[in-house]
This record gives sequence, C-alpha cells and structure tokens, in this order.
Amino acid sequence: MKFHSLYSFFFKGTALLCGAVLFPVSCASVNGDKESDVQFWLTKGNESVKLQQQSPVRFTTNVNNWQNIEIDDTQKFQYVDGFGYTLTGGSVEVINRLSSSKRKALLNELFGKGKNSISISYLRLSIGASDLDDEVFSYDDLPEGQTDPALSKFSLAKDKDLIAMLKEILAINPDIKIIAAPWSSPIWMKDNGKSKGGSLKPEFYKVYAEYFVKYIQGMKKEGITIDAITPQNEPLHPGNNPSLYMPSEQQRDFVKGHLGPIFKANNIKTKIVVYDHNCNKPEYVLDILKDPEAYQYIDGSAFHLYEGDISALSTVHNAFPDKNLYFTEQWTGSKGTFSEDLNWHVKNVIIGSMKNWSKIALEWNVANDPQYKPHTDGGCTECKGAITVSDSENFTRNVSYYIIAHASKFVPAGSRRIASTQTETLSTAAFKTPAGKTVLIIQNGNSADESFNIKYNGKSAPVTLSGNSAATYVF
Repeated sequence: MKFHSLYSFFFKGTALLCGAVLFPVSCASVNGDKESDVQFWLTKGNESVKLQQQSPVRFTTNVNNWQNIEIDDTQKFQYVDGFGYTLTGGSVEVINRLSSSKRKALLNELFGKGKNSISISYLRLSIGASDLDDEVFSYDDLPEGQTDPALSKFSLAKDKDLIAMLKEILAINPDIKIIAAPWSSPIWMKDNGKSKGGSLKPEFYKVYAEYFVKYIQGMKKEGITIDAITPQNEPLHPGNNPSLYMPSEQQRDFVKGHLGPIFKANNIKTKIVVYDHNCNKPEYVLDILKDPEAYQYIDGSAFHLYEGDISALSTVHNAFPDKNLYFTEQWTGSKGTFSEDLNWHVKNVIIGSMKNWSKIALEWNVANDPQYKPHTDGGCTECKGAITVSDSENFTRNVSYYIIAHASKFVPAGSRRIASTQTETLSTAAFKTPAGKTVLIIQNGNSADESFNIKYNGKSAPVTLSGNSAATYVF
C-alpha cells in the first residue's frame, strides 16, 4: 500500500477513512509535517490486510473522551536482542527447493533491511537434529555398543546445508544473533541408548560438555558465532524424537560441574541459558539459580508457552533480576485459524514476553512444505512454518510470519522497552530504538473496533483499531 503523508481533502469535524482503518479527522492535515505523524502498519485477523502500511495518524491537541494508551520513555526496562524463528534443518531443506532467484528473494525478505523485508534479528538452531529434520542425527553417531569419549568422530557434516544457508544469512545481516539447543545428546551417552527419551549418563557429563565446546568452536571456524546455548530443549518432555529427559538437579550439576568450567577453561564466551521449556515450571529455573556454583556460569533462562502463563518470566526476574530472560519457542499449528493465532501470539509471545522481561521473542520453524514436512519419525506433524514452500517458484506467508514481522521489522536489536499502559482489550508494548524512534505494538483482542489515544510527551494521537487486529505504530 502506498504511503501518503499528505491528503487532498480535510473535513473538519467529520471522520476520514485512512487506509483500512477509521480515524478522526485530526489524523492528518494537508500541510502536516512528517515529524508530527505516526506511521503505522496493520494486520487484520480476517486476513484482508496483512502488514500493510496505512495512512499516518497525526498528533493533535484536540481533546476527546476516548481511552488512553500512555507511553512513558522515562521508565526504561530491558534491552532487546531480537525477534525471529528457529532455522530447522527441515526449513533449510524446503527453502533450498526454491529456484535460485526465489530463494535469494525470500532470504532477503526475511533477513534484509529493505522496504519489503521483515528484518529478522535473532535465530535459534538445533545442536544436532530437531524433530523438524528429516532424520535423527547427532554430531557423533556410532554403531550400537560403541562409545567415543575422545569425540574423535565429531563432525558437523550433517549440518553442511544449514551452515551454508547461515553464511548467506550472515552476508545479508552480519549482526544476527544465534541461540542453539540440543534435542538429544548422542545416543551412546544416554541411559536408554535411544534417540527418544532417556537421560544423560553421569559418566558422560564431561564428554557432553566438551561436545558443546566442539560445536561452538566448529561453527566459529565456519564464521558463525553462537551467542548462547541451552543445555537441553524441553528437558521435561522426553516424548519427542529426538529428546532427552534432564530434570533441574541434573541440569544444575551438568552446568556447575562441567559445562560452565569447560567453557571457562576454553575461553568460550557463549552464554549459558538454562531450562528452555514451559512457563508452568519456573521452579526449575529457581532451583538451579539458587545454587551459587551454578549461578556464576548462567546468563539467564529460556521459556516456551505450551503450558503455564507468560508471567512466569517475571516470577524468575523478580527472584533473580540480574539474570536475563529469553522466549525461545511457540508454534502455530495446522488446525489453528489466522485470527486466533494472530491475537494469541501477538498478545502472549510478542507483547507478553516483552512485558515480562524477555530479551527475545521467537516463533518456531521458519519453513516447511504443505504437508508440514520434513519431520522425524515421531516429530511434530502439525507444526506450521512462517513460510510454506509449495514448489520451486511459490511460497506462502503464514500467520507466524506476520506475528514476528510486527516486531522484527520495527524493533531492531539494541532497542529498549519503555512503559506503556494497557486497557481491558488492548495489549501493548513500547520501545525506544537505537535511532531514537518510538515503536508501539498493540493487539486488539476485542471483536469490535477500539478507539483510543496514543499519548506521548503531552501530545495525543487519536486512533481506531479494527477488531482482532495487530498494529505497529512508529513515531
């Protein structure tokens, strides 16, 4: 949609239709200067508008009796590291099915900073296979009955296509940050000898810590910096394939006795982030951080929201305010609707995680095919990527594309959350960018339109936002 900063007509005392949203007439004037304008982008739950820039809103001194969303940039909270997805092996596989021109265009759209890009600034990787790879593998797979405590067979070869794509992504955005997590250790380190479930044998704690070092150093040799790792994806969910069960006492002992000391001995600067599972068990994190030996090695904790409430992040922040928080995964599924997913995810994953101190907000996988493949035998069969690749020339942007884009396109790394008020139906999060812009993300969970004022520094911009819609305002 074209951006119009000037209007041909001005009807005093009436209403003007700006783009697809109804605004009071003060939203613009014929000679309005751009510095007084609020630019905004809209996505409607009914899919009639998707991340489209609307005509600007104008700050005004006019008074009305609408509800207010007040922004206070004197109240400053956490810095933001970024927004994005997990780049699974399956995502790489289907993106590579696109023709060279389509593939290049998609990567630039996802990771670039152009007008039509969504500027993803953070990625999550699996260390070895996730359940959205086409097969289960680790970096040190052996015939049954064999072990390799020296890790002499360690190899990143299975990730060669992933590594190649990461290099392309880094060429587009050299500043992108990466967090990585294993779904399972090599099976010879596990007490059940299987890719699914089981726990890490204590005699292999040291070897497994060295496995992380080899991974980080190996990726570094490829020009890929791993900013952070978690010791285990979803440590309390041993039913996935691959997976590994790692209760808090095991993770605590692994971090304080092996992973932390080995990182320190090898001068590894990669952050150690614990947990990486649902918001219903904040005590998992608290139990680990209460241990002073473990505490010294830990940067923070990571959460998903398949169970529990997003406020669990604040529970951990309030107990350990010096430790960072990361929201690392939430999937949209084949059975969800665009409107329901847009509303829930923008409210909880984007706004909710940020309001509860997270430095990042990540949706699950970047891409898959129309049958929700690839996945392992026993992996997720309903996970819907941000992109569906249907053939060499065609791909579709799904709901999680827009969920992330409403933040990633406008809130770059290094932005800082500032205070913004909520109403009963409007969820909000506000940020100050490194360039000094103010960004306000709002989700209207009401089925009806909501009229309100954006209030900032004594100025007021009257807005009407469609029901079941998400909007990003920049000024």
